[in-house]
Parts: sequence; structure tokens; C-alpha cells
Amino acid sequence: MKKNSFIQGAVILAVSGIIVKLIGAVSRIYLSRLLGGEGIGLYQMAYPIYLLCLSISTAGLPVAISIMVSERNAIHDFLGGQRILKIALSVLTLTGLLFSVGLYFGSSVLIDHHIVRDPRAYWSLIALAPAVFCATISATMRGYFQGLQNMTPTAVSEVIEQFVRVVTMIGLAIILLPKGLEFGAAGATFGAAPGAAAAILTLGWFYWHDRKHRKMWYMSQDKSIVPDSTWNIMKRLFILAIPVSCANIMIPIVSNIDLFIVPKRLEVAGFNVEQATTLFGYLTGMATALINMPTIVTSSMSSSLVPGISEASIKKDFDTIRRRARTALRLASVFTLPAAIGLGVIATPISTMLYATANAGPCIAVMSIGIFFLGIQQVTTGILQGLGKTAVPFINLIVSGCVKVAFSWNLTAMPQFGVLGAAFATDTDFAVAAALNLLFLYRYMRFNMDYGHLLKVAIASAVMGVAVYFSFGAIIGAIHSNTLSALLAICVGVVVYALGILLTKAIKPEDVRTMPKIGPKLAAIIEKISF
Repeated sequence: MKKNSFIQGAVILAVSGIIVKLIGAVSRIYLSRLLGGEGIGLYQMAYPIYLLCLSISTAGLPVAISIMVSERNAIHDFLGGQRILKIALSVLTLTGLLFSVGLYFGSSVLIDHHIVRDPRAYWSLIALAPAVFCATISATMRGYFQGLQNMTPTAVSEVIEQFVRVVTMIGLAIILLPKGLEFGAAGATFGAAPGAAAAILTLGWFYWHDRKHRKMWYMSQDKSIVPDSTWNIMKRLFILAIPVSCANIMIPIVSNIDLFIVPKRLEVAGFNVEQATTLFGYLTGMATALINMPTIVTSSMSSSLVPGISEASIKKDFDTIRRRARTALRLASVFTLPAAIGLGVIATPISTMLYATANAGPCIAVMSIGIFFLGIQQVTTGILQGLGKTAVPFINLIVSGCVKVAFSWNLTAMPQFGVLGAAFATDTDFAVAAALNLLFLYRYMRFNMDYGHLLKVAIASAVMGVAVYFSFGAIIGAIHSNTLSALLAICVGVVVYALGILLTKAIKPEDVRTMPKIGPKLAAIIEKISF
């Protein structure tokens, strides 16, 4: 089976992530028009319950599987890697079935106890029950392939899953909508199950397709290796997985802190209920969605790093660990820092272009700072997980979450800050988590970021920011179109930034050489142009 470098893997996952996001965005627009606000509300009431069930049923095991399979393959214990997959599949088949059945029969309990407020959401809840089981199995198989450092099966299965989900979702919504809005919403939510089933079939095909390679691996198996017992494998799986699962649950909890704090503290600051609700919408519904977009790359890089770091760690190859970590953080800063500055300087025009209101601009401008810190947090989390320190990022999330609560509670209530206080609190949350992750990396392996490189990226990004700001002003003065001016200013920024990082050699040839297809050519261009 073809093995990807972590940069190749990150590119593959990033491309699939962008495709999945685009398909999802288009389908959400169509579904919103089809079902209306009320129907989408029923859909949204059920989906968070499904995501919570899925987070608990998988229990972070895909990351643990990725780590352990990578470790086994690194020491030529290929049969051990297969045993890990079989044991994990057995465990997660059971947990997936348990939570699937639990959601099906527990939906009425959620309705009866008013945890889900609208009784019509019952049909959407039970429609999602089969998806929990299927998604748990597909997550397990993705963890296995990622452990082999082959990201193609994961990427292909994600795209196919999203496509099948969207086609089924829209098709069933159209067919069932005449029977009632609740049935139209239920048809839309049911699409998750066929999508996850299609992912299982896709991953199963990849597994079957590589059966000859597995036979070759078995022939080269190190016969001196004594197989681990089932108990030892399960124990290590859960030791690695439980902190990851807790971290996965913590992320939405931390995100939802704003729901419980911001509207209430805005009222203390002097805003009425309607104003507080509107400002909360600008913060969570508009600004938060935007700052998560640029981190698709760093999130993909984090997933790709885990098995690569695990492989080097089991071999005690600390030079490789440091080299991969340094390259990942260099690329993370190359992507996130210009995104943060570019989004910040034309936040209001972008808000007007995307949301037809300029009022979200200040929130977007403040929260854009967090793009850089969130990217660093994601990459360092992948490194720490690859080292087997899965509990560390979880503990750091708790600490940073507490800092966010303190800042949000105090700053949001101050009239001079208002909702911007909550935006600053989110930036602080990301910054503290990233700083703590870096602190532990230094403690474990005396690793530091390349601050000289970061300065180069910062200079190139600052020049780009100036170019974007003034070009937008000049263009809108000439053509009087906000959307076109913003798009042209972004194009100017891309060109200026690309020249900046090439001239300062902020990207080295070895950083991009292993990228699929274009890597060698891009490396040659960098060698010719760079100072």
C-alpha cells in the first residue's frame, strides 16, 4: 500500500475537506430554501444529539488505532497491526450498535423530558439512529488507513460519503415533505446513514484491493515478535483514546460557552434582549464560521502528522520527529498568518459580501487573530498525540477553556467591549491552548518553533495586509462594487504574499518537494526565485 509523507497526506485530506465543505454548503443553501427556517430548525435539533452519540461511541479510538497501527508497522509487526484493527472493530461495532439502538429508543425520552423542545423532531432523531452505527465503523477503518500513513482511502471515502448523504438527504426531503414538515426534515437527517454506509463500502474496497500487499507484509513479518494479548491491546487503545474522546467532547462544550455567557453579559453591559441576540448572531453565526475555514489545512495536517510522528517515536528517531514538527509548524504559519491578517484588514467588506451586513465586521476583525493560534493548536495537538501524549492537549483545552470563561464573563459585560470582549476571549482561548501545547513539546523533546521563519512570514503577511487594504480602497472608489472590490483586493493580496514568501524564502524547497504532482516543480521555482 502506498505510503504518503505527512505533507502529501495533509494535502490529500485538505483537498477532500474543501470538496466536502463545498458540497455541504451548496446542499445547505438548497435545503434551507426547501424546508424553510422551521424545517431547518427541526433538522438542527436532532443533529447535535447525533454528533454527541457519535463522539461517545467512537470514544477517540480512530486516533488511538492510527497511533498503534503506525507503531506496529514501524517495527515490522504487520500481523499486530491487523489484530489491532480486528479488536477495535469488534469493540466499536458493539458500542456503535449500543448507541444506535439507544438513540432509536431514547428519542421519545428526549422529547418527553423536553430536552428536545419540539415533539416534531422525534422523527429526525430516530432517522439518525442507523447513522451512528455506520459512522462508527467507518471511523474505525479510517483510523486504520491513517495508521498506514495512506490518507487516500480516508479522503475518497469522505467525499463519497458527503455526496451520497447530500443526494439522499435532498431526495428524501423532496419526497417526504408533502407528508408534513417533520417528515421532510426526518428525510433530510436520514441521509447521514446511507452516506456512512457508502463510506464503509469504499473503505472496504480499498482494504480488499490491497490484499496482495498485506500478504507480502505477512511474509516479511518479524517472527521474533511476541503478539500482544487482546487485553493489553484493548487497555492501550483506551488509554490513548479516552483523552482524545474527552477533548472531542470538550471542543463543542468550549464553543457553547458563548451561548450561556455572552447574551446574559451583554444585557449587563446595557443591551436589551433583541440587541444581545443580534450581537450573539454576529459572533457565533458569522464570525466563528469564517475563522474555521482557513484551518481546514492545519486540521488535515494534524491528522496526517499523528501516524508519522508515532512511527518515528517508536523508533526513537527524535531528529525525524523534530524535522516533521518544524516543517508542519512552518507550513501552518504560512497558511494561517496571512489568512488572519487578510481577513482582519477587510473584515467589514467581507461581512457585507457574504452576509449582506457590515455589522459583523468588527467581530470578524477581532476573531481573525485567532486563526493563527487555532492553526498552531491543531498542529501541536497532532504532534503530541503522535508522541502518545493524548492527555496533554485535553488538559490544555480545559485550562484554556477556563481562561475563556473568565475573559468572556468580564470583558463582555464592559460597555466599551461588549460582544468584542467575547471575541477577544475566544482568541485568548486559542492562544493559551497553543502556548501550552508548545510548552509541553519543549518539555518532552526540547522543541521550539522557528521564530526566525515566523518573522519572515509576519513581514510578508504585513506587506500583503497593507496591499489589500489600500487596493480595496482604490478599487471600490473606482467601481463602487463592494463584492468585486473585495474579490480583486484578495487577488492582489495573494500575489503580493506569494512574492513575499518566495523572496524571503519563508518556504523552503524541502517544505513542498513531497507535495503530490506539483511539489518538485514548485521546489525548483523556489530555489530559483528565493534570495
